[in-house]
Amino acid sequence: MFLSIFEVFKIGIGPSSSHTMGPMVAAERFLGMIKDQKIDADHLRCSLHGSLAFTGKGHRTDRAVVLGLDGFTPADFNATLAKEAEERIANQNVVRPAGHPVYSFNPSTDVIFDYDRQLEGHANAMILQALKGDDVLLEQIFYSVGGGFVQTPEEMADDTQGGYTQKVFYPFKSANQMMAMSKATGKTIAELKRENETMHRTPEELDEGIQKIWHVMNECIEEGFKTDGILPGGLNVRRRAKGIHDELEAERGANVAAPHIINDWIAAYAMAVNEQNAAGARVVTAPTNGAAGVIPATLRYYLDHYPEADASKVNEFLLTASAIGALIKENASISGAEVGCQGEVGSASAMAAAGLCAVMGGTTEQIENAAEIALEHHLGMTCDPIKGLVQAPCIERNGLGAIKAVSAASLSLRGDGKHLVSLDACIETMRQTGLDMNSKYKETSLGGLAVNLPAC
Repeated sequence: MFLSIFEVFKIGIGPSSSHTMGPMVAAERFLGMIKDQKIDADHLRCSLHGSLAFTGKGHRTDRAVVLGLDGFTPADFNATLAKEAEERIANQNVVRPAGHPVYSFNPSTDVIFDYDRQLEGHANAMILQALKGDDVLLEQIFYSVGGGFVQTPEEMADDTQGGYTQKVFYPFKSANQMMAMSKATGKTIAELKRENETMHRTPEELDEGIQKIWHVMNECIEEGFKTDGILPGGLNVRRRAKGIHDELEAERGANVAAPHIINDWIAAYAMAVNEQNAAGARVVTAPTNGAAGVIPATLRYYLDHYPEADASKVNEFLLTASAIGALIKENASISGAEVGCQGEVGSASAMAAAGLCAVMGGTTEQIENAAEIALEHHLGMTCDPIKGLVQAPCIERNGLGAIKAVSAASLSLRGDGKHLVSLDACIETMRQTGLDMNSKYKETSLGGLAVNLPAC
């Protein structure tokens, strides 16, 4: 299985890749099925199950479904047009996707939060229906499997389906295979990944696409540093990144500054991104929206604070990070609903550590070690968003994930790459831990912090 860097990193909208982007993509696919099969429907309906039901309102899953069925997609989402469409749909109770007839659709009754029925394939499940009168003409189950990926039950059963299988020069399926290929060819992880990518696009297209990803990531940081106020959703969480950044800028050049202040910079970069995500702004899944701040923060740390930083190495950083992210997704999970936050922030931290180690001159063995250190120290981390919102503890958690990534890369560079626990073993441990984890700690908001703040 090969995952392109543009599947690991997707430009989309907040607040959640699995609960917002995924359902919107599922709606887009369903509209395509209606058109391809020439279904003569006049009414659409959706039911949400499992984690999509329990935390769907906080993650704005219902809004994502409504807009998706009206023809909106994450990649080209326009917030102004979306607001106009929401008002129109609420007033008229119809959706008008381009190339389709008008469909009857009442957001208050045709998006059903089914808290009782858990579908077997995945914790993030939804059923879309096309009807004519009372007759269901087409019904399709979709699973939102994390990172904006959506699969049908058939695609889940056959891992050669799902739209992201491609032939490549170096088809490594494990970290051990990746390191062996690196040793045999003399190529870095980024170089292996680049050759795989250029089987399907030109080098110029690859570089342009990666730079676009970084532009959106960095734009998130800058917009977060300009914006303050209260985040939406009812928790009254105050944006903090701007204030922290302003204080740090004011302290620049001070004669006495504690060394640990660098951690505040790293956290501020990450928090800026995740505050933007919580507000529903444009972000890059890295590898998910809930963990979107870790990799941009680590990369900005390198560019802004590392003495020998080289801006031309941004692509190397992101190619290396995407290789690690693909291994984690294929051998375990990046979905909080499947394995808890170890699969989101833990994965992002491992990816960021690998990317940072690479651009600081690490060997393949040191890069693998950096990823393992970062992931190992997120094992067991639960996903328990308060009120189902991607705010607390998610925003600060990204800051700490980035700090861990920097520390992991630094520790690995102090060694020779030899270590006790392999990245493959750590990924498998995360998978097993996720299977053992109680469902109330996997993005359902039924346990942990989500139930220990009674005022919420």
